[in-house]
Amino acid sequence: MIKISPFRAVRPKRDVVSLVASRSYVTYSDEQLGEKLANNPYTFLHIIHPDTQAEIKSEGEDKYKLVKREFDHFREDGIFVKDAEPSIYLYQQRTHSHVFTGLIAGVSVADYKEGRVLVHEHTLTQREEMFKNYLNVTGFNAEPVLLMYPENGDVNKIIGQTMESRPEFEFTTTDKVSHYLWPISDESDVETIVNAFGGMDKIYIADGHHRSASSALLAEQLSSEGKSGPFENFMAYLIPENSIHIHGFHRLVKNIGMSTSEFLAKLSQDFIVSEWEGDAYAPDRVHEIGLYLERKWYTLSVKPGTFSPEDPVQSLDAEILSRNVLAPILGIDDLRNDPRVDFIPGDKGCGVIEKAVDKGAYQCGFALYAVTTDQLKNVADASRIMPPKSTYVEPKLRSGLTIFELFEP
Repeated sequence: MIKISPFRAVRPKRDVVSLVASRSYVTYSDEQLGEKLANNPYTFLHIIHPDTQAEIKSEGEDKYKLVKREFDHFREDGIFVKDAEPSIYLYQQRTHSHVFTGLIAGVSVADYKEGRVLVHEHTLTQREEMFKNYLNVTGFNAEPVLLMYPENGDVNKIIGQTMESRPEFEFTTTDKVSHYLWPISDESDVETIVNAFGGMDKIYIADGHHRSASSALLAEQLSSEGKSGPFENFMAYLIPENSIHIHGFHRLVKNIGMSTSEFLAKLSQDFIVSEWEGDAYAPDRVHEIGLYLERKWYTLSVKPGTFSPEDPVQSLDAEILSRNVLAPILGIDDLRNDPRVDFIPGDKGCGVIEKAVDKGAYQCGFALYAVTTDQLKNVADASRIMPPKSTYVEPKLRSGLTIFELFEP
């Protein structure tokens, strides 16, 4: 059973929420970050970057203390207010092409540690430890882990009823994404939702593996000291698995080290290679890969017998490309660290591959079809790990919309 719980979120006041909530700080360029900090006194980025004006930047625990201090200032100034009643928060995000509707709640760390919250990515121990220390010093989490669950009729009913009322938050950000938030505090509704998740055997991480792993590390450390509290849960945005949107991650290669004819000949051993006559090629099915080389698109159809269709990892197009092309032909064995390969999120479209190659920064690019939800689940169910940069998942969540405090006052 999956244990979720309501919590008393610290939230921006309604009149400033559109100014407070920010994209993940890593998505801003230095120029964009400077502009936001200079012109928006409410942005959550001030909390994440509390020492922007300092000549010498703080690091580690010293910086985390500054983050906590800035967060406290926002609360003292009335920008953030803590809800009086524990709630589960219905959050909807509308983009130009998709509508994402789900629930923000606390999820038991025990479910993660005991394998009921399933993973599909490796985490780095150093990053886990760093974020664990960050959580311990700041005492809050401002960005939910993205989890997906099997659609549930009881949950859908509560969501539908709740959305008939006016949302607490309703705003649109400059990326043309609209955001809506409804607190669900009615005890009967909360109980119905909690019981519905209690009947589920497992749920899956779609995005946020390091955040969940770090939360588990912190809970383990504090529990060993005889402590208990909200830190025994982590904040998550739970969305039906049929609503998640997964993009592929395309590959760019700087140098293939051989002539085009030689490269295509080697590819033909494992693929049916065909020249594409139309505009920018975008794969529309699994086991078809696009190749852009010398201002031409080619389709690479994977030949039967060149991969194991029953293996949940080896049957992924990203793994097929690595095993049959990048490693044996191009000598790229370490996708994480080889400087010859870069990645483009699939939401940018295949035209970005053309531009990057035509400018001369790369010699070729590979367009990959998106991993399906079933493929992701199959990998997680088998306790296996996806190849690096296999999925670019939407929705992308805003920081500072709901804040989960890890310790009781």
